[in-house]
Amino acid sequence: MPKIKWTNKDFKVFTIDGLEQRMDALNLHVRPKFNQLGEDFSAYFSSQLGEEFFPHVAKHARRTVNPPKDSWVAFAPYKRGYKSLPHFQIGLWHTHLFIVLAIIYEAPQKNVMAERLLAQKSLIEQLPDDFIVSGDHMSPEAVSLEVAKEDKLEELLIRLRDVKKGEFLIGRHIPKEQATKLTASELHQLIEDTFNSLLPLYNVIVGK
Repeated sequence: MPKIKWTNKDFKVFTIDGLEQRMDALNLHVRPKFNQLGEDFSAYFSSQLGEEFFPHVAKHARRTVNPPKDSWVAFAPYKRGYKSLPHFQIGLWHTHLFIVLAIIYEAPQKNVMAERLLAQKSLIEQLPDDFIVSGDHMSPEAVSLEVAKEDKLEELLIRLRDVKKGEFLIGRHIPKEQATKLTASELHQLIEDTFNSLLPLYNVIVGK
């Protein structure tokens, strides 16, 4: 049975002043939930994609001054890291829950991945209209896919291909007010539905 639901207290963690204080609250309230989601969904990806996936819960270990503005668990088929690979994420900003597939600037093959996505752009355009796209994993901002279909989608993919710092994220943003109303079962179903929609795209990205 799904065990995780989000509360207002979880989202409020990202408004606490001070690195130490925010990290304490993050470790106490939010990280255990990411650990559980990591367990649940690494098994899901392993069975769906036919190779072992590993969960990576954000540690924010390099921070010395600025407290983290978001946190997450990422999934990739590599035990030692995920940033150089296309990866899935479940995470929180203080305003919303995010469930995304991401290619970030550390990925050495991102130009190839972008070409594959440009060739299959219609596959992205067929995704649900409540999906979002973004070109920056460090920002909470995103554009609805419905709007992005006009020209923003192609622009983001070309930037991913041609610009060293180019990134591409796609998935769902669920406002805090909505996310906190979901039961554990509803949350689990929403995450699974989102990832089910993104799996064909992941296979395009990795050249399957």
